[in-house]
Amino acid sequence: MTRLNVVNPNEATGKAQELLAGVQSKLGMTPNMMRVMANSPAVLDAYLKFSGAVAGGSLAAKTREKIALAVGQNNSCDYCVSAHSAIGKMVGLTADEVESARRGQSSDAKEAAVLKLAGQLVDKRGFATDDDLAAARDAGIDDAEIAEIVANVALNLFTNYFNHVAQTEIDFPVAEPLACDSEGKSCNNHEEACSVS
Repeated sequence: MTRLNVVNPNEATGKAQELLAGVQSKLGMTPNMMRVMANSPAVLDAYLKFSGAVAGGSLAAKTREKIALAVGQNNSCDYCVSAHSAIGKMVGLTADEVESARRGQSSDAKEAAVLKLAGQLVDKRGFATDDDLAAARDAGIDDAEIAEIVANVALNLFTNYFNHVAQTEIDFPVAEPLACDSEGKSCNNHEEACSVS
């Protein structure tokens, strides 16, 4: 059960009403996360502006969704993994690509490097090493893309943490837990989510 109030768009007033109406108009729905964020219109406005800004960058929508999936899985955010699994499919990701992204992997070498750097940023709390950046550059990632990877990771950390605090009720098809890999780990080297049968 959600621990913060879920704002009913029909009962919202002022800036919250305006923002939620904009979300409904754009998406055709008002996701629970945004309804909970609307408790503070400043928070919802910040999220919408940040996500809108990174969407205008050079990283493709599919790549941004893969980053969101990798970060959400790494942070055990069921809401975000479920939401971005659905949104990822809407922008053209296959089920296999969604699963690979959740594991921080891609069959495309450059995207694999993007996801590796995103995972390193999460694991190292932003303290990427010279070697991490050199490996990214060797894979063809330029400085603008590095900056956008950082921004996308930060955006997803925000939503992951927000949903952890709120325990937002998932209103997307719930993403299934990942199956174990050959090493008995479910994803991103986290063993706790994996039970070997």
